[in-house]
Amino acid sequence: MTESQKNISRRRLLSTAGAAGTAGLAVGGAGGAFSYAAAQGDSPALSSVGSTAIPFHGLHQAGITTPAQSCGHLVAFDLAPGAGRKDAVTLLRRWSASAEAMTAGRAPTDTATSAAGAAGQIALDAGPSSLTVTFGFGLSFFPKAGLHDRIPAALQPLPAFPSDALDPRRSDGDLWIQIGADDPLVAFHALRILQKQAAGTATLRWQMNGFNRVPGATARPMTGRNLMGQIDGTNNPKPTEKDFNAKIFASGRTGRTQADSRADSEAWMEGGSYAVVRRIRMLLDSWDRLPVAHQEAVIGRRKSDGAPLSGGTETTPVDLNKINPDGSLAIAGDAHIRVAAPESNGGATMLRRAFSYHDGYDPDGTPDAGLLFVAWQADPTYGFVQVQRKLDGGDGLTRFIRHESSALFAVPGGAQPGEYVGQRLLES
Repeated sequence: MTESQKNISRRRLLSTAGAAGTAGLAVGGAGGAFSYAAAQGDSPALSSVGSTAIPFHGLHQAGITTPAQSCGHLVAFDLAPGAGRKDAVTLLRRWSASAEAMTAGRAPTDTATSAAGAAGQIALDAGPSSLTVTFGFGLSFFPKAGLHDRIPAALQPLPAFPSDALDPRRSDGDLWIQIGADDPLVAFHALRILQKQAAGTATLRWQMNGFNRVPGATARPMTGRNLMGQIDGTNNPKPTEKDFNAKIFASGRTGRTQADSRADSEAWMEGGSYAVVRRIRMLLDSWDRLPVAHQEAVIGRRKSDGAPLSGGTETTPVDLNKINPDGSLAIAGDAHIRVAAPESNGGATMLRRAFSYHDGYDPDGTPDAGLLFVAWQADPTYGFVQVQRKLDGGDGLTRFIRHESSALFAVPGGAQPGEYVGQRLLES
């Protein structure tokens, strides 16, 4: 047994015991006795959900093409006053080492967040549970770290869109972390460790918490639904498509170099991507008052199974030219899938990887709920910006959503063994 397997064994996800414990509440406590016995070492093996580990090292950071997990945290930090490049190096080293350990199912060994402390006990019984930790840099980070000449050409402020209602306190940031896992305690444990390690170097700017459907909740694997009840993500680009990498990942070779400057100022972005993060509130009360047929017309897909209104099944290519017998367009002119389609936007493509959120209710009872939208692309100008300009002016769905926060981050390529994320930027 490898050391990693031993550590995972020590952090078992007692899914079977947990199910028995739930039953025990109804029949008099037998489940509690089983759980106690399991804790003594006779427990079943980790379920597939708990035992799945996503490698931390690689050409790309995990959490981009990784299937979206059941829970997630999006967190932005600002460097503390007086903190600079050396402090950022120390922090990224610590963050990367802890992320590598936790994604493998091990407790981080950093002395400030030792597994012997309270923070190390949160996910004690669980395996890695598909944990991913993804790091990015905001535009404001570069001048603070003395890296003006390393700002990628694609990392420009997003333009203002007419329907935006952005809260600057929940937008932007110097540093960004995306955490995803299929166990809420594993995700929170990672969040807690990384926040503690930032103390003295970076301060929390904003945090958003989200969720998706839990693996195994449906009879067969299915595309997830959003809080409007619509199947969401059918038309996402697939890694198997021949031009996927060119549209989603930066080449790192598009730098603003001059003949007398050091070669390729953007080489550190090789294998990286750009993440647009938007908190999009869904106006659910207004949406729920629409008849289902009207909802389907707004989206352009059947609510029951996600099939396009032009016919077929969920995965049938949308026929934007299909005409109904009465002469109307099968996919309405302002339907979301028409306005967002690459064919309507000069081929612009994004990899959407979102979480739903619910942050309670406003005083009038309106739900504060919607989508934590994360879109990945090789260049935001030819991805998100191009598509959002079209959506903002012509998408029927705009009447039922509101963009309330916004950020853009340069997410470097993955770290190789022995490296930390961002090393090629910070030590170039």
